[in-house]
Amino acid sequence: MNLAEIETFLTIVNTRSITRTADLLFLSQPTVSHRLTSLENELGFPLVIRNKGHKHVELTAKGTDFIAIAERWMSLWKETMELKRNQETLLLNIGCTDSLNIAVFTPLYDSLLGENSSLDLNIQSSHHSSELYGLLSEHNIDIGFVYHKLHYKNIITEKLFEEKLYLIQSDTPAVLSPKVHTDELDPSLELFLSWDDNYQIWHDRWLSTISRPHISADTITLLDKLWKKPGNWMIAPESVILEFARIRPLYISELKNQPPNRVCYKIKHRYPKTTSKRAVEFFENALEEYMRVPLKDFPLGEVWKNTD
Repeated sequence: MNLAEIETFLTIVNTRSITRTADLLFLSQPTVSHRLTSLENELGFPLVIRNKGHKHVELTAKGTDFIAIAERWMSLWKETMELKRNQETLLLNIGCTDSLNIAVFTPLYDSLLGENSSLDLNIQSSHHSSELYGLLSEHNIDIGFVYHKLHYKNIITEKLFEEKLYLIQSDTPAVLSPKVHTDELDPSLELFLSWDDNYQIWHDRWLSTISRPHISADTITLLDKLWKKPGNWMIAPESVILEFARIRPLYISELKNQPPNRVCYKIKHRYPKTTSKRAVEFFENALEEYMRVPLKDFPLGEVWKNTD
């Protein structure tokens, strides 16, 4: 049993096609079939059902059971290669949403990657919270930051921080008041990002039934670039407001019908990979120190810009 055979089998599992597998691996179909047969001979049982004239491959019952073993085999091989490649520099794979990366963790990353750093970071920010649990469960990331708590047997979930959401407008606000109800806002000028599931439910109740937002996006960087009209407004958590206020002056108000706070959780695997254990510990120590610094307060009912 070797890497080529395991890789070929897992590709067949994903494609359910010998032809597609050959295309993806840049191999001939006879080579793919030979690797599969060689693996089956070594295991002593068939992995697929061979039906002539059928385009799609079906797995046997034992073939289905063997998937988990093959994935663990591949994971161990990757860990071995990481050890072989570099025994001095640590690598940490982080899964985190765009808004947390930009508004909260960038200074931490910058500090960790400073001069003489022995840590390399692979940061994934294009996944939703539920997807990050799956990535962590399969050891595709080493640590993650999510907005809701799910129960996975092998994942440890720990509350990291909680933050309130506020209304933000430009320096020429349409509604001039330190406390505003969503009924006073023009929904056709809203800039929208779904901060978490609880916020989405709240938003559906108070705003989505009236009108759709002017602009919906999934990154705060894009929303900032598209914030053009003076009357645009947005509801955002504290950390994002602090980041936006570095770029533009904002008028900040509390909401009378307050949305639920956004809670951030840290997730890590109960049984981390050998190659990432030291990196996770190193990062967690730095994170604990970093999170001791409280978020800066900002004034309500007046125009303000973050000059720090």
